[in-house]
Amino acid sequence: MPLRPLDVLMGLVVPLVWGMGVVFAKAAIEHFPPILLMALRFTLTALVLVWFVKPPWRVMGRLVAIAFVSAAIQYSLTFNGLRGVDASTAVLVLQIEVPFLVLLGATLLHERVDARKWLGIAIALAGVGLIAGDPRLGPAWGSLALLVGGAFFWALGQIMVRRLGEVGGLTMIAWVSVFAAPQLLVFSLVFERDHLAAIASADWVVWSTVAYLGVVMTALGYSLWYSLIGRYPVSRVGPFLLLMPVFSVLGGVFLLDETLTPLIALGGVIVIAGVAVIMVRRGAGAEAPAGAGTPAEAGDRRDDTEA
Repeated sequence: MPLRPLDVLMGLVVPLVWGMGVVFAKAAIEHFPPILLMALRFTLTALVLVWFVKPPWRVMGRLVAIAFVSAAIQYSLTFNGLRGVDASTAVLVLQIEVPFLVLLGATLLHERVDARKWLGIAIALAGVGLIAGDPRLGPAWGSLALLVGGAFFWALGQIMVRRLGEVGGLTMIAWVSVFAAPQLLVFSLVFERDHLAAIASADWVVWSTVAYLGVVMTALGYSLWYSLIGRYPVSRVGPFLLLMPVFSVLGGVFLLDETLTPLIALGGVIVIAGVAVIMVRRGAGAEAPAGAGTPAEAGDRRDDTEA
């Protein structure tokens, strides 16, 4: 059945709030250390959601491991990488998570990768290489490597989720947040400093950003997403997620005064085209939508861990 106008609106809101989350996070890490910011984000998400879902006792140990890989490690890498490059550039590079997901699925789950997906992977990698070749990013190779590493661990986390079995979307988000928050806090205490000073000096704008990341980007964004995929096939609503990097790029340019060079713009278009080739099945719509830096549906399941 066709999507109702309200569902189309929801489908547009999801990539908007996820894409703008990257932009707002870029602004927030000018004040908070990146890992501490993520610890605060997941703490807030857990406090909002955990009261409304039952504890999945049979898989608690595996959820701890999933939180460690797909949240603690992944966000530590991704948002430290974000600190060194523009948000618009970062979100384009993070689209490499989709090819990583396909490659890990083939390697660890023995999933079949047809010629069309190999073509999409090659196109996406070429686009990332073009972005990395921009002369302006010469000093930022370390940040780009962190972003690529974060994309890899996001994809690895989704493979762990696929092996988990049926848990439920909101339950997954809530309990991954419960475990990710203290893991990220430990990482922050080990690798970052000046926590108390950053917290004490944060103004209402900074705390509003934390609230956006925890409540709007994660809790609301995933609630809307799982509402859609609960009523429609993923193949119908997945293409909406291709708008996420578009919103992030526009937000970075207009809100953060970032400059999108022609080479980075071309590379981004090529990356998104490669991801589209992987995701979109001929005559069938999206096959495996995934959000950049944020977890969206990673296959034909309804479980995921990130944004």
